[in-house]
Amino acid sequence: MRIEKASIYELMGLRAPANADGRLTAYLPEGPAMPAVAERVRPAVLILPGGAYRWCSPREAEPIALKFCAMGWAAYVLEYSCAPGHTFPTALREAASAMAYIRRSAPERGIDPRMVAAVGFSAGGHLCGTLGTLYDAPEVSDLAPADVIRPDAMGLCYPVAVSWGATHEESFENISGGDRAIRDRLSLDRLVRPDMPPTFVWHTRDDNSVPSRNSLIVANALSQAGVRYALHIYDHGRHGISTADVITNPDFDLPEVSWDVTGWPQAMIRFFEDTGLRIHDREVAR
Repeated sequence: MRIEKASIYELMGLRAPANADGRLTAYLPEGPAMPAVAERVRPAVLILPGGAYRWCSPREAEPIALKFCAMGWAAYVLEYSCAPGHTFPTALREAASAMAYIRRSAPERGIDPRMVAAVGFSAGGHLCGTLGTLYDAPEVSDLAPADVIRPDAMGLCYPVAVSWGATHEESFENISGGDRAIRDRLSLDRLVRPDMPPTFVWHTRDDNSVPSRNSLIVANALSQAGVRYALHIYDHGRHGISTADVITNPDFDLPEVSWDVTGWPQAMIRFFEDTGLRIHDREVAR
């Protein structure tokens, strides 16, 4: 495997806002166990960790990338700029720039540029949701065409999604900077649109930090808009469980979870495959 890390601003030739430090790490499968780049191409995924828009959790970064790489995907982790220095739309612009870079560099890396998903966790799930709905918004239109920014599929993992009622106040306070109009605008149930990507959503029923109602309300909005989606509400597991196994809990405090929650990565990848994102021969058209 080849791992590369660089500033998203340097990769895209953009001037960074003061104190912005969005960094993109690429995990590129290589070696004898992987199909030759000359013969086959693979999908890629942009991973957006959680952290209440205050930091980017490493538990939802490299371990997730390695799960996707084990299935033959290329994976990219974005450590996006957070509060207090940055509010909307800095993180969204960095995520949009990452999508543009992944597609631009895809041919030389054996990636199909028409098969790039985005997956986010908690506040990163909210960022993923805005990436999949605001891809043609004025805040990002100078970065790349809308069809370059728009993910081909999305995964929302215990997402901070709904700005009203029982939600995660810190995340919305951080991303909005306390601006009520921005907070109201960024409620994902209000951003859902018929032409957004197919979306896989999962949560745990007893999440005591980001209530599962966030996913239920978004799923209902997806259904009403006619968007292809899958919803998994697992019975038991605390917030931020990531892979829910010893990979993200190596030394102590292994969380108690329901028996099926550890299968979410395979379920998500299968959903993505069903929407057309799969490893294929280079000469076979999608």
